[in-house]
Amino acid sequence: MVFKMSRAKAYASDFLAFVNASPTPYHVVDNAKKLLLNAGFLELKERDSWSGKVEKGKKYFLTRNGSSIIAFAVGHEWKRGNGIAIVGAHTDSPSLRLKPVSKKSSEGYLQVGVELYGGGLWHTWFDRDLSIAGRVYVSENGKLVPKLIKINKPILRIPTLAIHLDRDANTKFEFNKESQLFPIAGLAEEILNKSETSENPPVDEQPSFRPLASMNERHQPKVIALIADAAGVPISAVRDFELILYDTHTSTFGGISDEFIFSQRLDNQMMSYCAIRGLIDSLEAGNVLEGDCAIRLISCFDHEEIGSESAQGARSTFLPSIVKRLSGLSAIPAIDTGEDAAVTSRFYEETAIKSFLISADMAHAVHPNYSGKYDSSHRPQINKGPVIKVNANQRYSTNSPGILLVEEAAKVSKTPLQLFVVRNDSSCGSTIGPALASLLGTRTLDLGNPQLSMHSIRETGGSSDVEHACSLFAAYFNHYATIEKTIFVD
Repeated sequence: MVFKMSRAKAYASDFLAFVNASPTPYHVVDNAKKLLLNAGFLELKERDSWSGKVEKGKKYFLTRNGSSIIAFAVGHEWKRGNGIAIVGAHTDSPSLRLKPVSKKSSEGYLQVGVELYGGGLWHTWFDRDLSIAGRVYVSENGKLVPKLIKINKPILRIPTLAIHLDRDANTKFEFNKESQLFPIAGLAEEILNKSETSENPPVDEQPSFRPLASMNERHQPKVIALIADAAGVPISAVRDFELILYDTHTSTFGGISDEFIFSQRLDNQMMSYCAIRGLIDSLEAGNVLEGDCAIRLISCFDHEEIGSESAQGARSTFLPSIVKRLSGLSAIPAIDTGEDAAVTSRFYEETAIKSFLISADMAHAVHPNYSGKYDSSHRPQINKGPVIKVNANQRYSTNSPGILLVEEAAKVSKTPLQLFVVRNDSSCGSTIGPALASLLGTRTLDLGNPQLSMHSIRETGGSSDVEHACSLFAAYFNHYATIEKTIFVD
């Protein structure tokens, strides 16, 4: 007998494949592009003129820095100044990143220097099988071009100190983030005992004057050799890189009945995936854009974990500039109509106020061993649906009109929802929601799927919640233009 996989498990399996292939924000965007291209989206370039290229009834995407992406579909009934249904997420997660000069050694070990990115639970990175992935710039046919790499074997490890040498480790595990967080990469004597011709990578062929030290001087030559091999280029072609450490232990189902997902980077790759998949699912019916007077759009940004203030973060011009371009879109593109800036600005302002943003970022599930850390009336549970996040101090941007709008979409998709408020005696994190609400003046709501161990190297989420979020977002996109008109807010 052939058993058919449940819909929820199929969604979760697809997400696991996505996160396992996406160890860095660059890979998230690259894999998002593949999903979108497979669904018939067309690629645009932000630096190009869009005159005559963006048409009603079609779907597009564009990227910035290879680590942020926006995708959208234009309704056939779109008119300039109409609203846009937006889901925003982020592509980055707390991580360790190679320093620009990473070569280190101590006590006969080869080591690499790393920099902390974001607010990770750094003790969870000890005694894990680590490797590196990211973006490498290489010389190719007289140009410097980026290549994505993922070294698929464990090459690094941050070992803990034996309990015999630190009897207090179980009660108070402390370490210096600068001097005691260096991964080991090998043994120095291995290099010393090998002949230079047989094992050592050749020295870069560079001009006699170098503004910076060579790559082999800045980084372990053996590491450079692995990077070059992963990029498919000679060692001398490697010019620079942005590389991130990741756990080689793959993300997987967990729990007695596969009810959990044990994974890296749930925050926030799960919501990025659900936003992308929700947009694609909303367009599955071939004629779904025929009567749509809105634009449906997803935006996944880099650098949320460090405040979003970058050229490709949520506080950048990326989304506002795209909304501005789209707000003036008509049968004849606005750029060809000779209209002045005041008219273009008017359409942008109308679109911004008629639009709605769901800021999708993972939420806290109640922890069974630390239940006292949660408000007694707000205790989200895994696999019980997306969590609407509320904060009176605007760490989240949720308000009543937003809750009602999302609730109406959830009724259509039959998606359960939960509510979360942090305790008054606890600090509250934030999201891209408040930043984008301020930039755009657009109504905004914060929500995310519940999880445990947020910002650990291994997090725990719900296998059914992937489908919950995808279904909610698809319904939101398909019914936004209708629902929005029924909820009055000035």
